[in-house]
Formats: sequence, C-alpha cells, structure tokens
Amino acid sequence: QVQLVESGGGLVQAGGSLRLSCVASESIFSTHAMGWFRQAPGKQREWLGSISGSGAYYIDSVKGRFTISSDNNKNTVYLQMNSLKPEDTAVYYCAVRSNRGMYDYWGQGTQVTVSS
Repeated sequence: QVQLVESGGGLVQAGGSLRLSCVASESIFSTHAMGWFRQAPGKQREWLGSISGSGAYYIDSVKGRFTISSDNNKNTVYLQMNSLKPEDTAVYYCAVRSNRGMYDYWGQGTQVTVSS
C-alpha cells in the first residue's frame, strides 16, 4: 500500500497562512490525481480540491485562498492555505485517486487550528 504522510499543520490566528505537505512513499502523483480533504469534529469529511494533469479544482469556500501544487521529483503535493478562517479548523488529509476514480490511499491527517 502507498504510504502518505501529511505535515505542516498547527495553530494560527485568523488571517494567517499555512502550507501543508503530503509526501508519498513512491512516485505516484505524476500518474494519479490527488485530493485534499478536511474533517472537523462531528462533521462529515469534506473534499476541498484536487490536482491532476487537467488542472486544479476547488470548492467555492476555499477558492482564491487555497492552492494545490505538486513537486513530482520530491513525491510531494502541497496545500497552501492563506487568509485562514476559524471555520477552516479541521484535520486535513491528502489522498490519491485511482484510475477507477476512487480515493484509495489516505494519509494520517494533520491538525489545523485557526483561532478567532
């Protein structure tokens, strides 16, 4: 199984920025789409955006604030988060989408807390 490790979470004030990293145990992002998700306590896991050869896509609530990028040489995908809001507080996960369109591999998550 492909191993994914997220890092970069932490505690920030509203309006601050964080860059999350997702490192894969093998080269996979060059041939597979990758998505970022988040889950707040008591809430459903929410898809935030994804990146593939066709481009990057985002939900409206993060569009213009969050940016997904990748560095295939480092087997790493990033989530740059700017203008953070308290409602962005959640555990953030990266996942790899298979050729069947399913997210088969998930990281352990990294906590992002945005204070008011």
